[in-house]
Amino acid sequence: MADVLSGRRKRRKRQEPGGMLASAQEYAALGWPVCRGASPDRVGPRSCTCDRMGCPDPGVHPMSAAWATEATTDAAVLERWWKIEPDANIILATGRVFDVLDVPADTGTLALARMDAHHGFAPGPVASVGGLRTLFFVATRSPVDEDEWWSCSLDCVPETVDDSPGLRWHCRDSYVPAPGSVLPGNGEVTWIRSAFVLGATPPVLPDPIAALSLLADVYEA
Repeated sequence: MADVLSGRRKRRKRQEPGGMLASAQEYAALGWPVCRGASPDRVGPRSCTCDRMGCPDPGVHPMSAAWATEATTDAAVLERWWKIEPDANIILATGRVFDVLDVPADTGTLALARMDAHHGFAPGPVASVGGLRTLFFVATRSPVDEDEWWSCSLDCVPETVDDSPGLRWHCRDSYVPAPGSVLPGNGEVTWIRSAFVLGATPPVLPDPIAALSLLADVYEA
């Protein structure tokens, strides 16, 4: 509970004017590559500020098709970007410093409880995407066969996989929205276990295979 409350306090602080830039720079200070994300369209006819009609993931994908090249930890570059687009969401590139195991929210709740109860396993940062999905930040270790996993492409459908429906392993060439980003309908990406209050900079990240094993136990239960 203390982690959650601390995460909320930090989130309120980062949402002051200029908060997106400050938040992006905090992530960059951890060594986490950042790029600009689309955001909900507050004034236009679309749900997202991107040019894609019927965007299936409004506000949670990069603004630029060149995001993989652009992602950076350079504070000066981030300042330039967010001065031009102050409301841009924050996207974190995965497969470089960390990977992310992305599961439906109900699976994430059960998995986190199991992780907390598992002797010798310490969860790392954990985030919620609008209460719909849970993101587990883990050490980067790309699978041997990355075709078995899913990137954040807008059209991916991991729900079709029988043994782990809804699981995405965000590794090389993928990304996730950062906590602090806003979603349509006044939703937010928020910390459940904040990267900034875990007592280490950068935070210690758990082994992805161990985390995946505990997630698999939840799917099998």
